[in-house]
Amino acid sequence: KFMNPQKVVETTFHVRYAETDQMGIVHHSSYAVWLEEGRSEWMRVNGSSYAEFEANGLRLAVSELHIRFQKAARYDQRVTIRCWIDTVHSRQVQFSYEVLDAANGAILATGYSKHICLDTQNVVARIPDRWRAILAKAAAGTNR
Repeated sequence: KFMNPQKVVETTFHVRYAETDQMGIVHHSSYAVWLEEGRSEWMRVNGSSYAEFEANGLRLAVSELHIRFQKAARYDQRVTIRCWIDTVHSRQVQFSYEVLDAANGAILATGYSKHICLDTQNVVARIPDRWRAILAKAAAGTNR
């Protein structure tokens, strides 16, 4: 399925009211959800999904999450999540992200997440060769 992976995938949407605080600014916890959507969309665009990965008895658990906030996002603003793969190891993959103002491309936040491959018993496992090769190809020469 992953014949020619798209290196950078973008997802655009409007900020929902439920994602904001009393001041109308996006609550920091919403960014983690947005980055997850960016990862999920990266998988879908590239011909797979987390569901397919899990159907093979494996999971990608978040082991580290870092977000650097640069400008506030606000209710009803259109934002774009840019997602790509930075590094791939035998048991770990790192996704990187930019959260942009969709209207002008201004960077609102940047971040990355590291994921460890686990089996159904929650034991660290190797990412299958087929998947690792695909992920590594996507990471190679990523031009953001």
